[in-house]
Amino acid sequence: MTTDRRVLVADLAVKVVVLGLLALALAFPGWERFSDKAMTGRAVVYPLGLLLVPVAWALVRRRARRAVRFPALADLLVSLPWAVDLVGNALDLFDAVVWFDDAAHLVNWGLLAAGLALVLPRSLPTWVRVLLGAGCGCLAALVWEVGEYATFVRGGPEEATAYADTLGDMVLGTTGALLASLLVAALVARRPEVARGDRPLARS
Repeated sequence: MTTDRRVLVADLAVKVVVLGLLALALAFPGWERFSDKAMTGRAVVYPLGLLLVPVAWALVRRRARRAVRFPALADLLVSLPWAVDLVGNALDLFDAVVWFDDAAHLVNWGLLAAGLALVLPRSLPTWVRVLLGAGCGCLAALVWEVGEYATFVRGGPEEATAYADTLGDMVLGTTGALLASLLVAALVARRPEVARGDRPLARS
């Protein structure tokens, strides 16, 4: 099996895990590991997250009017954070492992930023690739924290102490996005073939 096929299989497997866990959460809403976790909202948002790269690819392919290779690696990177979150809840890692929530914020936004950095044009200067990846990761982290506040924190017992936690999560998410963008930019600068996944979504 070629590397590209392995990446595509892994990508599809991650999507199946996400959709399967969402179906399980909706089927058993009373299960304590899924209760009070806004699973109905996640069941709407997470599938949309899984569609980000495929929809962008379809739009670019239609506009390009030519064969456009599907960026499977970028899609895998963008899909993984949704799986990490759901698996973490299903295994009770967010409550049972004290550092898991911080690690998830750092890694998940890093994965999202890396996926974005891969599909940017290879002709972009390295600093532009880094800033775009880090900036979009920071924006995504902010949107997540706003949603988390509206869903879990506002009006609840944690509202008085949520400020420090939110700032910490924002810093971790932005740091993860920045580190991932730096890594991808360095790889692209040294080995342009690493960015083969950028050709489908952007023309140099």
